[in-house]
Amino acid sequence: MKVAAIQMVSATSVQANLEAARRLLEQAARAGAELAVLPEYFCLMGRVDGDKLAVREAAGEGPIQAFLAGAAREFGLWLAGGTLPLAAGDAAHVRNTHLVYAPDGSLAARYDKIHLFWFDNGRERYDESRLIEPGREPVAFDLPSRDGHRWRIGLSVCYDLRFPELYRALAADVLLVPSAFTWTTGQAHWEVLLRARAIENLAWVVAPAQGGTHENGRRTWGHTLVADPWGQVLARREEGEGVVLADLDPQQQQRLRAQLPALEHRVL
Repeated sequence: MKVAAIQMVSATSVQANLEAARRLLEQAARAGAELAVLPEYFCLMGRVDGDKLAVREAAGEGPIQAFLAGAAREFGLWLAGGTLPLAAGDAAHVRNTHLVYAPDGSLAARYDKIHLFWFDNGRERYDESRLIEPGREPVAFDLPSRDGHRWRIGLSVCYDLRFPELYRALAADVLLVPSAFTWTTGQAHWEVLLRARAIENLAWVVAPAQGGTHENGRRTWGHTLVADPWGQVLARREEGEGVVLADLDPQQQQRLRAQLPALEHRVL
């Protein structure tokens, strides 16, 4: 199965971001991708954090969700829509939600980001809990590829990457990690964490990212990549928007899991 991890440098305009995402999705489809994955906050990198409150949508309705469903249908893709803000339990918060659409445009899975980023080094400060209501449940779904293989796909978002117990619970063949890592934390930890999650789960990791300097002045790390179950990076893009393509081979995964059955050796 060919996958596409899409890197963006999202702007402060939802419409501009949807147009950019559509262009990149079309490129992925033309290259033969069956599954395309957008980055976290693909639809908006606001001038301030509170901008996401103004564009939040109710589950099942709204222009961002309509775009994702329509693009999946138009291009015949399984489309994992990075994240978008959905309504939460009160007016002051949103859910940071990862939606997946099947090629017919139907909703296949929803995951609300569980772990909320907090970082303060005296120069940069982030606290997602001010505006985001956390999810509670891990989510995985089955994706039947064109060759007849059935893949178990596990969903996560950005800061989740630092919590390996989530990925164990997913028990997936492919782990999706749409992200918007900061330049500081990405430079230090992005690749090593992604490769670790691939190795310890003997799973493919597809990690699309925000990558560049945004209108709001924030700089994201980028380095979108796809890693195989042995932890090898198959393809990457450092900065700027683009499509990272890789072929996922189920036989390779089966062979590696048979050679090193670490998942069967779990005690705890």
